[in-house]
Amino acid sequence: MKSLWEAIIRGYLKVIAPVADWMVRKRINPNTITTVGTICSVIAGAIFAAGHIRTAGWVLGLTALFDVLDGTVARRTGRSTVFGAFYDSTLDRVADGALLGGLTIFFARNDVHQAIPHSMGTPMVAVLILGSIGTFLTSYTRARAESLGIDAKVGILQRPERVTLLSAPQAFFGLALNGWVLITICVLLSVTAWITAVQRILYVYRVTNTPALDAEVAPSAPVAPTAGAEARRPAPAGQGAR
Repeated sequence: MKSLWEAIIRGYLKVIAPVADWMVRKRINPNTITTVGTICSVIAGAIFAAGHIRTAGWVLGLTALFDVLDGTVARRTGRSTVFGAFYDSTLDRVADGALLGGLTIFFARNDVHQAIPHSMGTPMVAVLILGSIGTFLTSYTRARAESLGIDAKVGILQRPERVTLLSAPQAFFGLALNGWVLITICVLLSVTAWITAVQRILYVYRVTNTPALDAEVAPSAPVAPTAGAEARRPAPAGQGAR
């Protein structure tokens, strides 16, 4: 599964390479790219809330382009900065909140949209609230771990996969099967977010309870997180795992 995902990412990077080359030539500020991508995510969240699920999926798919390009342009132009990484990670949380918030509003207004089974409206609001908490926990646990000198880049579902699941199925299927495709994706995202958070907690527990490492990890004074504890898109795909 991992090799398939990496192959998809490599193919995607080849497709967007001309866009990256153009941005590098124009010396576009990476923080500008990050900002535009976040605005697109917020717009996608609003479209989700309005009930236009398929349209929102396509708009969100565009944000993946910006999500990769900001890090690529930053590295190739030598403008990978501590603030840039911090800004990138911070706006990623804004994007996550907007998307999950938009879906929560959609299900809360199910009596208006009448696009999914009426009985699923309230349960899905609860699922998405829990999913939002789990999503933010996955980011916080890694950031807190890195502030202690531990790289907790573990978990079954990280940010690139989350964005893919929120965009591709919705873009192609919308509210197919009376919305059960969307419901399944939302439940999957919520469950895997919590699993990932727990995996990171257990990972840090194991590391800090290893005698040889415990002395190195426990600092005498608090260590400031580096750039929100997440480097700007260090992964091969140009996206930092969240």
